[in-house]
Amino acid sequence: MALTREEIERLLGPIDNQLAAEIAATDATAADLAKALAWLQSDEALVNDGDHLPTGKVAELIGILETADDDEGYSAPIQSADDWA
Repeated sequence: MALTREEIERLLGPIDNQLAAEIAATDATAADLAKALAWLQSDEALVNDGDHLPTGKVAELIGILETADDDEGYSAPIQSADDWA
């Protein structure tokens, strides 16, 4: 089931309608979004820990969030791992 606006904003904080719609349209889960955020915040550390490069929905979410960051000044919040579940 697609993420709800509330689930998305719980992880990202307040976002505009367009970004929320793009994320929801991926049919990703909250875990996918959390993993995408983890990659955006510390990709080198995840590679060093042996994680494979993101694919599928996680990679799609990373692209959406990177584009939003470039286009609109959105910046993914830094959260603890407890916030990702």
